[in-house]
Amino acid sequence: MKIVVAIKQVPERDAHIRIAASGQWTEEADLQFAMNESDAYALEEGLQLKEKNGGEVVVISAGPERIGSTISEALAKGADRAIHVECDDLGKYDALGIATLLAAALKPENPDLVLTGLQSDDFGYGQTGVILAELLGLPHASLILHVDKTDTGLNVKRELEEGWFQNIELPSPAVLTIQSGGTRLRYATLMGIKKAKTKEVRRVTAAELGSPLALLIVLDRVSLPQKQKSTQFLSGTAKEAADALVEKLKFEVRVL
Repeated sequence: MKIVVAIKQVPERDAHIRIAASGQWTEEADLQFAMNESDAYALEEGLQLKEKNGGEVVVISAGPERIGSTISEALAKGADRAIHVECDDLGKYDALGIATLLAAALKPENPDLVLTGLQSDDFGYGQTGVILAELLGLPHASLILHVDKTDTGLNVKRELEEGWFQNIELPSPAVLTIQSGGTRLRYATLMGIKKAKTKEVRRVTAAELGSPLALLIVLDRVSLPQKQKSTQFLSGTAKEAADALVEKLKFEVRVL
């Protein structure tokens, strides 16, 4: 069973974000980067499937040279080899552009299963995995917490609203977007870190894949959200004021 897992390198959650001097992007020089959280769960799901059913896990990631550290982490955790799509301006691609690059790099692999995270912690499109499935012409399902291989394909557990779950059958090959929290993540062992240095990393440039220039995002200006404060006085009886407060919390603040 050949399993491909798409991973992305994103700024660490506690990183202090500053706008670059150009005003068109964030300052990355002093940022610390890590593997995107839901991608880490996708990798764990892929590794567990490999342990149960055999085969190999191939990780694919697009980005500049620095993503090599995240690829090495995935290899140290147990992935067998990797594909690095070299792209120094990944932030300028929309979800379709990124999925186009990944699809072009994946087609020669003919995987039995493609796993991606549900969404990235930086842009949060939540679309790349679904678009990738369309470009590859494969069935897909999202919000996946667990995957089992069956004689006829795959059985997956999806997370729905309000604590409900859904189990569905899918043919293989397929593309699944994995939700965070479905399993416990493993750590890279010392032996795994040593082995990672000898594992294959195939490099391919965005230009070699036919870089989708028409799908670039043109960023004119990036700014931090403005902090705003306002005070409202609710009139009427205590019940009327309470009802009005609940309405505002539901539909304006959206915390209920």
